Amino acid sequence: MDLLQADFSQVTEAVQNKKISAVETTQFFLDRIQKLDQQLNSFTHVSKTVLKEAELLDQKIARNENVGPLAGVVFGIKDLLCTKGMPSTAASKMLSGFIPPYDATVVSRLKNAGAIILGKLNQDEFAMGTSNETSVYGACHNPWDPSRVPGGSSGGSAAAQAARLAMATIGTDTGGSIRQPASFCGVVGV
Repeated sequence: MDLLQADFSQVTEAVQNKKISAVETTQFFLDRIQKLDQQLNSFTHVSKTVLKEAELLDQKIARNENVGPLAGVVFGIKDLLCTKGMPSTAASKMLSGFIPPYDATVVSRLKNAGAIILGKLNQDEFAMGTSNETSVYGACHNPWDPSRVPGGSSGGSAAAQAARLAMATIGTDTGGSIRQPASFCGVVGV
């Protein structure tokens, strides 16, 4: 299966029918992050437990348990959103070391639907910017031309999506913070 071309339904069907495992899907995108993200800086944190979570999903499938409509689909989450057990800093030094004891509603719903959360994505500090250059983690770069910005504030989400470092990414939008980076990076933001 070509995971770069497959849509959600194809991946979920393949994972649930054991044609590909959630571990294989997850490892594929972890390998892409390892290979490509040093130049882009779209991820601020990659989950240390993501392969174990994918393995648990595969075990549920082996036991014929209901795993949800997004089983095996891998997501990246904007650093602004709380993710239980993972740093959630809003790309600010002020929140350095903050690991929330709960998931944001969108993250909880993704997990309940069987999605796999790869990690956290770069952004402008506190989502206050339009270039993704104000992050404590350093600037994020546009995957089509790394000398250019990906837009902001959800620049890491757009850059990771365009570079296919995840099947889908979650950003936030108050005044164009998904729409503008999506436009800069040539992807769709809704």
